Amino acid sequence: MSNQKHQTKGEKAPKRKWLVAQARKEKNANIAKVRLRNYNCTPRKMRLIVDQVRGMEVFNALNVMKFTAKAGAPDVAKLIKAGIAAVEEKLGEKVDNGTHYISQVFVDAGRTLKRMQPAPQGRGHVIRKRACHVTLVIDSI
Repeated sequence: MSNQKHQTKGEKAPKRKWLVAQARKEKNANIAKVRLRNYNCTPRKMRLIVDQVRGMEVFNALNVMKFTAKAGAPDVAKLIKAGIAAVEEKLGEKVDNGTHYISQVFVDAGRTLKRMQPAPQGRGHVIRKRACHVTLVIDSI
């Protein structure tokens, strides 16, 4: 009965799923999301790096990454630069100091390569070479 309210002759009622999708598109229209996939660093180590820049303004985050003495820091800085370029491409606006910040950054586990290392008495230990995915979301202030 509530669907009849929205219908006119020969027209279907809007689906709830469609409305949710439209709301999500409108919400994500002014953000840029970039990903670094299958980076050869364990997720635990990468989380130490990205926790330093979560919530920061993008140019301050670049300076922090410049002076971070971790192996993954240059690649996170590269990812931030890619995010800045994505904002400029998607929204057509120039990113200046104090205009955009890192609203979300998270690290997920990627693929795991399993290798065997010889162990005593004919056994073998499994060596797990882990990779990670880093997702970075930049939003305007």
